[in-house]
Amino acid sequence: MAVRGRIGRTWSGLRRRAADLRDEVQTLALAARDPRTGLLPKLVIGLVVAYVLSPIDPIPDVIPVLGLLDELVIVPIGVALALRMTPPDVIAAARERYAAGERVLTRAGVALVVLLWLGTAVGVGLLGWRLL
Repeated sequence: MAVRGRIGRTWSGLRRRAADLRDEVQTLALAARDPRTGLLPKLVIGLVVAYVLSPIDPIPDVIPVLGLLDELVIVPIGVALALRMTPPDVIAAARERYAAGERVLTRAGVALVVLLWLGTAVGVGLLGWRLL
């Protein structure tokens, strides 16, 4: 019974951290829209958000351990880097806006990332076709 309780606490802790990470990504997306955010932080935020929203996973989740490890390592590192690069007052304002209910990442955003991937695939396919 003690093992089951420990696993349950670990699982709920992971779910809470995942929710916190989702909130941070939303906050970063709001911060990227702020004119006080520089070009380099916007680029890092864009890469993090695109990675999170991307339907294509560089390391597929079906590969044991490594498949989930990229989400457990890459996303938090990207979020931490973007938070460090973005001015603290911009992050504070973005957190307030997020707490007030403002959201940036929507289905339209996910659709945009999917369209970008499809466009890239078509472009690579056309380039390959011409080279052959």
